[in-house]
Amino acid sequence: MPSKPAPIKKAAKKEPAKKEEAAAAPEPAPAAPVAEAAPAPAEAAPAEVAPAEGEAPAAPPAEEAKPPGDAEAAEVPAPEEPAPPPPPPKEPTSVPLDLLVQDKNDTSVSIIWSQPEVVGLSGLDGYTIEVCKDGTEDWKAVNEELQKSCRYIIKNLTTGERLKIRVVAVNAGGRSPPAALPEAVLVKEVADRPKVRLPRYLRQRYVANVGEKINLTIPFTGKPKPAVSWLKNGEPLDKRVNVRSTDRDSILFIRTAERADSGVYEMCVKVEDFEDKASLILQIVELPGPPASLKIVDTWGFNAALEWTPPKDNGNTDITGYTIQKADKKTGDWFTVLDHYHRMNATISDLIMGNTYKFRVFSENKCGMSEEATVAKEEAQIVKIGIDYKPPEYKERDSTEAPKFTTSLNDRATTVGYSTKLLCSVRGSPRPKVIWMKNQMIIGDDPKYRQICVQGICSLEIRKPGNYDGGVYSCKAKNDLGEATVSCKLEVKQPTGPDAEKK
Repeated sequence: MPSKPAPIKKAAKKEPAKKEEAAAAPEPAPAAPVAEAAPAPAEAAPAEVAPAEGEAPAAPPAEEAKPPGDAEAAEVPAPEEPAPPPPPPKEPTSVPLDLLVQDKNDTSVSIIWSQPEVVGLSGLDGYTIEVCKDGTEDWKAVNEELQKSCRYIIKNLTTGERLKIRVVAVNAGGRSPPAALPEAVLVKEVADRPKVRLPRYLRQRYVANVGEKINLTIPFTGKPKPAVSWLKNGEPLDKRVNVRSTDRDSILFIRTAERADSGVYEMCVKVEDFEDKASLILQIVELPGPPASLKIVDTWGFNAALEWTPPKDNGNTDITGYTIQKADKKTGDWFTVLDHYHRMNATISDLIMGNTYKFRVFSENKCGMSEEATVAKEEAQIVKIGIDYKPPEYKERDSTEAPKFTTSLNDRATTVGYSTKLLCSVRGSPRPKVIWMKNQMIIGDDPKYRQICVQGICSLEIRKPGNYDGGVYSCKAKNDLGEATVSCKLEVKQPTGPDAEKK
């Protein structure tokens, strides 16, 4: 096996010195390295030593073991640097797109557009808006600084003037082709058809009372500001009716309403050749007058028939009913007998015989009852008629009966020293006499016993009975028609327990 050649190591030590010399030397011109690159292999050749006899020459890969940087610096010449390309020429953008008028009025025009389709490498700095009068080519910029957004309002224009408008995009390459409106713009507010927005509550008849304040607001739309006019029943409004109009609505105002203010009011809004109309019905109402006439048609028995006619003044609205009242001539007090009555005739009943009556009638409408009433000139006199009263004959009922016990006596048991009471009930007509007995012996007025009989309820109280008070007790009821008896047994027991010792 051949050993590693020593010259290679020596060459590795000398290469850094050569590299330093190459680094210290000034950089030659671009063409010089090509001519001086040839001696480099010749100088590197002495560094290599021939191998010893019997040894194979060093393989070429040994040279590749050198660091890549050192080998390129020593053997490979520096590549030629290409010249930088010249900068592209600066070009303007393409024409702005979609230029159109967004809005306008009497002194300004608002325009909008879209960004150019091709902007280029130079970018986009802004836009210049130019105008000139129709029929001329005297274009003048209206913005001092470039407009960044795609919207602009051209202000301080003269109403009725016709202008041509165009937009130019500007960048480092210059001005783009202009984007112009196809036709000249007339500086005048865009006409919008007028429309009256009548509120829902005014689409029907609007009713108010006399003396009330009327304040009606009717909104409308239209552009430019519509001209508003009012008519009442096809004629101009009275001086009492005030109208105030703004850009959005019109107000109809009446400080104190009167009956004469009723009618059909028509509102008209007009913009150029377009107009719109709306009508509202205003009805001013008040209390009605009394009925025109009232008379008593007939009187019979306890009744009086009345008839009347409608009032001459209905208060500018329909009559909803009538109220009828009566008054006794003796007292003069009025009482309502019928209210909210719809007919014009009525029969008044339940009058008192022998009295004389007056009648009056009020009219009613949606405002209320008339302040005055119409009084009948006649009076209704309810005449007394002679009547012979024959009371009916009644047969007297025989209510007499013999005594009968409805509740009998019950057997009882008591303890010595504890009072007890016996109860029963009896009926009879005439009132029976009640007698209490003990063992068939009449008790009488013995103070040991207390006898009570009220409304047929009979009771016998035995006060603190003793051992000898037990027995059979009887109650006898007796009148002229007969008698009846009930009995019971009373048992008196001895006390037991502690009570027995006390006794």
